[in-house]
Amino acid sequence: MEVRFSNLSLSADIVVADDHASKYELPTIPNELKKTLMGPKKKTVRKEILKSVSGRFTPGKITLLLGQPGSGKSALMKILSSRFPMTKNITLEGDISFNNVPREQIEDRLAQFVSYVNQRDKHFPTLTVKETLQFAHAFCGGKLLEQGHGMLDMGTSVHDKEAIEAVKSIFSHYPDVVIQQLGLQICQDTVVGDNMLRGISGGERKRVTTGEMEFGMKYVSLMDEITTGLDAAAAYDIVDTQRSIAHRMQKTVVIALLQPSPELFALFDDVMILNDGELMYHGPCNKVEAYFDPIRFKCPPGCDIADYLLDLGTKQQHRYEVPHPTKQPRSPAEFGESFRLTQIYQETLSILEAP
Repeated sequence: MEVRFSNLSLSADIVVADDHASKYELPTIPNELKKTLMGPKKKTVRKEILKSVSGRFTPGKITLLLGQPGSGKSALMKILSSRFPMTKNITLEGDISFNNVPREQIEDRLAQFVSYVNQRDKHFPTLTVKETLQFAHAFCGGKLLEQGHGMLDMGTSVHDKEAIEAVKSIFSHYPDVVIQQLGLQICQDTVVGDNMLRGISGGERKRVTTGEMEFGMKYVSLMDEITTGLDAAAAYDIVDTQRSIAHRMQKTVVIALLQPSPELFALFDDVMILNDGELMYHGPCNKVEAYFDPIRFKCPPGCDIADYLLDLGTKQQHRYEVPHPTKQPRSPAEFGESFRLTQIYQETLSILEAP
């Protein structure tokens, strides 16, 4: 399932303390009493979370969503999966579609097609790993079997019967398949646990969360910081599994990470870089370094590529600047403007504007 979003802007009206007037007052006893009794003055300011972001996530690819905390990557995932809390102080603009179908037309059924894995693992602590996955399978697997039957009535009666039997066999054993895919065989009979009940490790718990999202007709997986708290080996295994699923099953997989290692970075097909709500780059991973070369930024030898990309648009970018008389981008807004002038971005816009 292809995910498209065009000119996506998200902002929030937030109330903050207004100390502009009081900071010029003398620190006298009456003034201090007045501030204590009346409280600080407040004002409403608009916080821009996403700033006219356009792009697309395509089937069969795994995309890395890279950005500092507060860059807007979690907000983008929640908006695409319809999980962002839309209160009266939130303003959302732009277009989102799934296989050219506007999100508004399928919003009530979007959870059937799009899974979202947040940063926190929520499970029933007393269930074992296998019971947890079996429950997830039973909870959302019935519709999958019905749809499978509907798609297997195009051939002869004999062929249809054989195909349906094969689907039933896969369906009945799918929890075991997921357990093997995620390497959970050793702990499948251990309770998941929580802070009060000892159970599986943090890495295994994260794999269980990932496994739960594999059930049902999910064509898009959006995963937010799924490697937080994991060791390098566990993080690599999880991302590598998602890469295999994306390539073999033509699934659209997007994973947001903060500081992926070079080994993790190499597993991704595309990378999207966000900074302060600005889109700084969205394209193939193997072309990202070449993109920043003409604007006079260079990843030094021995530096992790992800660390280099995260530092661009921050006060740390001076370490990667190549001296040149022409002006270089400094702020995230300038990087965003520079990217909007590239051929990669123009090609994306052409695809988004096509019917």
